[in-house]
Amino acid sequence: MAVQRSGEEQVIMTREGYEKLKQELASLRGDGRSEIASKLEEARAFGDLSENAEYHAAKEEQEKLESRIMWLEYQLSKAKVVESSDIDTSTVSLGATVQLRDLDTGNTYTYVLVGSEEADPKANRISAQSPVGKAIIGRAEGEEVIVRVPKGTRHLRIERISVS
Repeated sequence: MAVQRSGEEQVIMTREGYEKLKQELASLRGDGRSEIASKLEEARAFGDLSENAEYHAAKEEQEKLESRIMWLEYQLSKAKVVESSDIDTSTVSLGATVQLRDLDTGNTYTYVLVGSEEADPKANRISAQSPVGKAIIGRAEGEEVIVRVPKGTRHLRIERISVS
């Protein structure tokens, strides 16, 4: 989660990430809570709650669900949404689509730079808090960066910055 301190904590995210969290919250409040309530009701029917494994498992699941709901509510309450129209493509910023060339292998990669809660490397959405994200944020097209990643060091050049 990208957080800024300017009197109040903000969670910076893209519109897409914000909407995804809102959908998850609505789903958990509705279907998630209903499903847990059904499990608890069914488990209560088995009798003695003190030795009822199904009941204890359902209560634990309920606690996890309520924790997730509280976390999502907090994230959304502190959200500062970066709109596509506000993205300046003169430098890499949150929400920008960035084409990078690995200068050692010649491979080209395209990523969208997002908040950490939105990151999904399989979908080419990398966190601004990741090693690559930190190295390229604020940089311009043509700039080269050296990034230490878990698999070693990468030498990258920013080929293009755009908005999806």
